[in-house]
Amino acid sequence: MSHIVAIDQGTTSSRAIVFDREMRVKASAQQEFTQHFPASGWVEHDPEEIWSTVTATVRGAIDRAGITAAEVTAIGITNQRETTVVWDRETGKPLYNAIVWQDRRTSETCARLKAQGHEAMVTRKTGLLLDPYFSGTKLAWILDQSPDARARAARGDILFGTIDTFLIWRLTGGMVHATDATNAARTLLFNIRENRWDEESLALLDIPRAMLPQVRDCAADFGATRPDLFGKAIPILGVAGDQQAATIGQACFTPGMMKSTYGTGCFALLNTGETLVESRSRLLGTIAYRLNGKTSYALEGSIFVAGAVVQWLRDGLKIIREAQETQALAETADSAQDVVLVPAFTGLGAPYWNADCRGAIYGLTRNSGPAELAKAALESVGYQTRDLLEAMRADWSGAADSVLRVDGGMVASDWAMQFLADILGAPVDRPVITETTALGAAWLAGMQAGLYPDAAGFARTWALDRQFRPAMDGTRRAAKYARWQRAVTATLSV
Repeated sequence: MSHIVAIDQGTTSSRAIVFDREMRVKASAQQEFTQHFPASGWVEHDPEEIWSTVTATVRGAIDRAGITAAEVTAIGITNQRETTVVWDRETGKPLYNAIVWQDRRTSETCARLKAQGHEAMVTRKTGLLLDPYFSGTKLAWILDQSPDARARAARGDILFGTIDTFLIWRLTGGMVHATDATNAARTLLFNIRENRWDEESLALLDIPRAMLPQVRDCAADFGATRPDLFGKAIPILGVAGDQQAATIGQACFTPGMMKSTYGTGCFALLNTGETLVESRSRLLGTIAYRLNGKTSYALEGSIFVAGAVVQWLRDGLKIIREAQETQALAETADSAQDVVLVPAFTGLGAPYWNADCRGAIYGLTRNSGPAELAKAALESVGYQTRDLLEAMRADWSGAADSVLRVDGGMVASDWAMQFLADILGAPVDRPVITETTALGAAWLAGMQAGLYPDAAGFARTWALDRQFRPAMDGTRRAAKYARWQRAVTATLSV
């Protein structure tokens, strides 16, 4: 028993990764699943398809590793956050499709609650804003679809969970209805100051307390899998939402440490330790992790479009065939041009939180072409990250000298990472292991099982691949960022 299986249940695919005793990746398996768009702004997943892809990838990863379930010490789970599932306690069947974090169907509900003056209370207790992004209004919407749903929920006949909770319920054969503190913190229903479900928030959305899961530490006993699933009962000993798992996987255990994950979007978390910072810049206060009953907090900023801007170059404009082509194009761009792309394809996230504005390009000339657009696309990710860092520095003095640890698909681009360091005026560290989300989940489970070292020991294993240091002249950095700010202001005014 010297292996850990990390389940990484994401927005577009489910993965399972087998880690060995030294926390090295031994094998993995991945399956995509269907995205459902039943109406404009609506995004859903079939929970049964998620379940089948998770069990299939766990089996596949174990097989590819050349081991049996008997050699697996424990399972760790990390998941797409905020995605909401409601199911029947007796049958285990979902009442409705999973409503995905990207879904905007509850925009009017959030606007109404804001107009009624409830956002200050919600933010004070949960650290969040009243936005459709979070689980609470999604859950209320599902309950609204059936006249007896709330009565059944009050009796405990139907249950709520984010994806981690649904998987734990299924994996344990309905024996455990639980979540961890990081996923609970993304629901609009959890008081992150007092670490409990909040009665005032529940009353605001008319959500029965009986349908909510028990909240446990990130490293804890979440039960064991049914023996028939994988050949033996495997303990589930670690759970964290994907961005918190990446923060853990980057060993950001010290206040002031910051990580940024560049996938389709970008999520930056700054460890603020025991201090829950009340943001004045419309960032989110959230739980970074809870270990041994002790909560560490974070400031979080969300960028809606990061890697997606490269996908747009490929699929929309068709000026590249592969993502890696952007670096070569950016290197050949005309240095005399300063094209600025504001990739507000689905609005702008933190610190603007404007869902209605749309993308724009500024500074085009007759000589602007694919190279200049590719450069502007990569630069837009750096500019948006600077927006987040500026907001974090304004909110908390501990962010002043932060070194940024990065992961995700985009960090393979040396050009993009160098520009990121240049525009931030701060070092950017790329680790050797970039599978930080799965690694975080694996470490939680392995540490709880006694297979892996404690947080301090784990932090010592973190290894640097390359540090990118600022090389841009300060005057040029200031001028370029000011141009970006003017472009954002113009975009928001349209």
